[in-house]
Amino acid sequence: MSLSSAVNTAQAIFRNTGEQSSVISKNIANADNADYVRRSAVVGSTIYGAQIVTTERAQNDALLRQTLDSTAGSSGQETLLDGLEQLQSLLGGNDYELSPSTYIAELRDSLQAFASKPGELSLAETAINTAQDVARSLNTASEGVQSLRAQADQEIETSVARLNDLLAEFKIANDSVTSATAVNGDPNDALDQRETLTKQISEIIGVTAVTRTNNDMVLYTADGTTLFETSPRTVSFDRIIAYGSTTEGNPLYIDGIAVDSGEGGNTTAQGSLAASLQLRDEIAPVFQSQLDEVARGLVTVFSEVDPSASGSEMPGLFTWEPSTPPAYTPAAGTVEPGIASTIKVNEALLTSAGGDPMLLRDGGINGSSYVWNTTGGSGYSELLDGYVTGMEADMAFDPAAQLDDQASLMTYSTDSVGWLEELRSNATTASENKAALLQRATQAYQNETGVSLDEELSLLLDIEQSYKASTKLLSAVDEMLSALIEMAG
Repeated sequence: MSLSSAVNTAQAIFRNTGEQSSVISKNIANADNADYVRRSAVVGSTIYGAQIVTTERAQNDALLRQTLDSTAGSSGQETLLDGLEQLQSLLGGNDYELSPSTYIAELRDSLQAFASKPGELSLAETAINTAQDVARSLNTASEGVQSLRAQADQEIETSVARLNDLLAEFKIANDSVTSATAVNGDPNDALDQRETLTKQISEIIGVTAVTRTNNDMVLYTADGTTLFETSPRTVSFDRIIAYGSTTEGNPLYIDGIAVDSGEGGNTTAQGSLAASLQLRDEIAPVFQSQLDEVARGLVTVFSEVDPSASGSEMPGLFTWEPSTPPAYTPAAGTVEPGIASTIKVNEALLTSAGGDPMLLRDGGINGSSYVWNTTGGSGYSELLDGYVTGMEADMAFDPAAQLDDQASLMTYSTDSVGWLEELRSNATTASENKAALLQRATQAYQNETGVSLDEELSLLLDIEQSYKASTKLLSAVDEMLSALIEMAG
């Protein structure tokens, strides 16, 4: 080897070790950065024999896809579970002590106590107060359901705005990647940024990423709708501020195509948007229908009938405020939308409103023609016994509420709680499973692409040895040159 070749070799080693040290230093500086993908400084040779260092980015596309899918699934499941737990809290939490079914059972007990001593005014007052508790529980639950729908609408609006912002940032990062790749530059920092944005987008809506020429990336939603291709697609949504039982939420559009909601307790929703749509358009409306059916059942069971005229039913103990007054006894087996939000105890029975609670025993809430205890006997209990029997007798319910279409009022109100609890229980189990899957997928991806300090420090030691070897080589060349100069005199 000539002296000039030795000098060139030493210079190449210095240059390469410097670049390698720079890459490793950057890795070490980002050891705690979950959004950083490890770089490797690889020494290679050109076609002319020169040695160069190229920086390669650790990448595992299969694990990245799994991470994106797990992120979307876990986010959607968590959003759904949060909504179901809000519904559960409306009914009193794990014991459901504030549910309509709990108060309906108390009302039955109060009526039985009143029927055993029909002459006791205090027992009549107790029964009326318990009935008011029933009505208030339905009012509160109905209001809470519609509040949940309005909250879901607000979260959709916020998520859509966030998604549009992320897509705008994604375009900038994607353009940087393609530009750097096209000119053989270093796209690694832009790739990290783009990957981070992709993960954040997948929390909102599930995406499939496809890479094309020059590292250009295209994003599709789970149903195949294009979300990003060269430029972001428009994501649009119009929020509704307040919800009622008959209000239908506006659709969410991506590039003019409506986004589908998730299904089931173990939801199919990929991302928070689909889960919010499921809460707003599927779960909350069905639960509202169940509340309305319970309220309709109460009005029906406690309706008054003129003893001398068939087909003369009128609301009795419970009445309500229909859109077109006056109140009437609703048709059997058909949901009366919104009845749970306005059901109340008839003022004719309220002492505070100048009413007489003993009308519950005697009849006559709707006038003298509806009186059954015409003699005014203090031991009369036929109507009270009939109410208790009616609460435990089968009646028709609307199958659209997703419960049995033939059941007693007591059973139906309990089944409604069971429906919600089963849904929440399934969602809880699924949330735990999907969170665990996300953790494993993230850990597996981090193991492949993350920075290990032990490994980086070991590589630094190797570079140090290369540096020492080059310094020895350069020192030997220097000694040889000094000797030649000295000999040349």
